[in-house]
Amino acid sequence: MRILLWHGYLLGGTGSNVYTRQLAREWSRAGHDVTVLCQEPHPEPHDIGGAEVVRPDVGGLLPVFVLDRYEGYEVKLLQDCTRAELDAWVEANAREVRSRLPADVVLCNHVLLGGAVGAATGAPYSVKAHGSELEYSMRGRPALEAWGAEVLAGARATFVGSAHIREVLEEVCGHVERVHEVPPGVDVEEWRPRPREEALAGLLAESRRDPPNPGNANERLPDEGNADRLAAFLAEDEPTVVYFGKLLHNKGVHVLLDALAGIDARAVIVGFGDYRKELEASADPGRTLFTGPLEHRHLVHLLALAGSCVVPSIFPEAFGMVAAEAAAAGCPPLVARHSGLAEVAEGLEAEYPPAARHLASFETGDADDLREKLRALLELDPATRAEVSAAARRAAVERWSWASVAQRLLGASIQ
Repeated sequence: MRILLWHGYLLGGTGSNVYTRQLAREWSRAGHDVTVLCQEPHPEPHDIGGAEVVRPDVGGLLPVFVLDRYEGYEVKLLQDCTRAELDAWVEANAREVRSRLPADVVLCNHVLLGGAVGAATGAPYSVKAHGSELEYSMRGRPALEAWGAEVLAGARATFVGSAHIREVLEEVCGHVERVHEVPPGVDVEEWRPRPREEALAGLLAESRRDPPNPGNANERLPDEGNADRLAAFLAEDEPTVVYFGKLLHNKGVHVLLDALAGIDARAVIVGFGDYRKELEASADPGRTLFTGPLEHRHLVHLLALAGSCVVPSIFPEAFGMVAAEAAAAGCPPLVARHSGLAEVAEGLEAEYPPAARHLASFETGDADDLREKLRALLELDPATRAEVSAAARRAAVERWSWASVAQRLLGASIQ
């Protein structure tokens, strides 16, 4: 089957970038002819199976939902672009897609601008809504909401990652036909439990491979000297908590730092963002290590060393990908109970032993509740902890593996 997978951004990092490369890999593994259309300048390090990567010439503009630095582009928020700019950008992408038709499946990421690209191709297309465009750019902006409704009305199928995002989609774009709820996936081969010695050695080995970053000048690269810093910080086998994601206020990392006060645990904070300096200023420097962004090659080892991965977001999330990945690694997640994160918590609770089910989530923004739950989770006796870890892994394998996600998406896209 010939599949065109459109994605307007990069292949590294988190969110829709991970989603794109994992789908490409799974479909390629299944024997399909896959082309990924994205703005990734260096696809070589990314495992996307045998998929071809094509970089459409979009000029210098990159419309985004959250302002980050993208080398070589004029970066503007989607809502700050003129319609003429957006139409030109859509057409540049659609032209590249059209040049590769016919295809059995055209799947476009993001309602806007992916849905608009799909509509402009003239071919049957499906759309994956990721939540970021809905919450950060489209909600409350009537022109963008109407445009989203228009492109979704023409789609063969619209995919959402959770019941929460299905509700958000209807709030923003009105009633949408042919909506399929398919959660994002986890690479359960990559994210798996590992013995402490193996995990620590793997983490340090990957950190030694990091490119130079003198003075941590590039916020998108891991911090300079991480290998030595991690070796010293993790030398002793102590209770460890991990956060990984963007360092933005909406991600609630400050709630985690507040909760850690009074807990005998250390924390590794992974990510980049404009809130990092404030977070570092409020953290206990002796018990908290900021690493900058890490890649999956680091994180699969780091999560295996942690007693819990906390997802403290105070803003709606489409799905708790971070939590699902931690669960696959056998690291029990503790998530704020709202939006798509609540659905992950419910999946964990269905597998957890009854006495531990309350340890899957905490009240959003409540540092005291998080502190109580985190302390109880880290103080579980070894037998119960092993049972909870195995249950978390089981939930990830049965509910969120990429192989099952890719198959469900493909089936709905060709109906």
